[in-house]
Amino acid sequence: MKTITIPQTGRKLGLPKKSRWAIFKQQKYLFLMMLPALIWAVVFAYTPMVGLYMSFVNYQPTLGGFWHTLFTSEFVGLKWFQYFFENGDFLIIMRNTLASTLITLLFSFPMPILIAIAINEIKSVKFKKTVQTASYLPYFISWVIAANIIVTLLSSDGAINGLLKFFHITSESVLFLQEGKYFWWIVALGNTWKDMGYSSIMYLAAISSINQELYEAAKVDGANRFKQIRYITLPHLKPTIVILLILALGGILNAGFDQHFLLGNDLTRGYSDVLSTYSFRYGIQNGMFSYASAVGMFSSVVAFIIVVTVNNISKKLNGQSLF
Repeated sequence: MKTITIPQTGRKLGLPKKSRWAIFKQQKYLFLMMLPALIWAVVFAYTPMVGLYMSFVNYQPTLGGFWHTLFTSEFVGLKWFQYFFENGDFLIIMRNTLASTLITLLFSFPMPILIAIAINEIKSVKFKKTVQTASYLPYFISWVIAANIIVTLLSSDGAINGLLKFFHITSESVLFLQEGKYFWWIVALGNTWKDMGYSSIMYLAAISSINQELYEAAKVDGANRFKQIRYITLPHLKPTIVILLILALGGILNAGFDQHFLLGNDLTRGYSDVLSTYSFRYGIQNGMFSYASAVGMFSSVVAFIIVVTVNNISKKLNGQSLF
């Protein structure tokens, strides 16, 4: 029996507690609307997770069918994980993955915030729409096209080398895509250019929900635009920033397959080979499906641990969390 307290009198009234079946009958149409999403999640998100069993067996494809071959393969336990950790490639792959994602995060995380604030400060509606459209467009370009644009710009006779020579910064062309020391920075800037406009949409939505009377009151108190951004806009963006940062840190081992595969080559493999390209090379090209599955599972487990850890830290420090 539930009880409620009447504030004026302090009296408590008993309310009958509804059974789960009664709640279901009352909200049956809402549950029915959830059914397609539930079916989709089960079929496409949870059913494929059965394939993680491949990480613990010595799987070799045969004509007997995938599931039959998978469950009749030799069980090897943690052999593939042990092989990955003891392999000489582990430290190099982890170094490349972490360096690429952290440098990308350094550029790509603050840029959408700055763009959203800058767009919000534009007074001309037409110019604002033009800037928004221009910043969104790269997101809808596939990485195949984006990689070709980057390769063209960074080629020995490309625009970047032309500018470096024009301003006498260098007398010879810099081989950006043939020297590994440039690779992480190229990927980081490419990711930032491609995603920053689209990522700013969430921050623009958060800014649009801010009560405009706060800005009017700040103007009356003599606050200029920079102080309004500092004391009104950024504090209201804090919950969105924290949630997106947690999600970004959760993907710290997902450096991105497309950009590393398309921009990397044999000369830069020591810097361009990350977890996703490494598992692709061993799984698809070398036919070591179980080993590639183990590498992918390791990445997913670490990402899950990072999300939970960062979420709990954020909840304790400032009360903001994803769940």
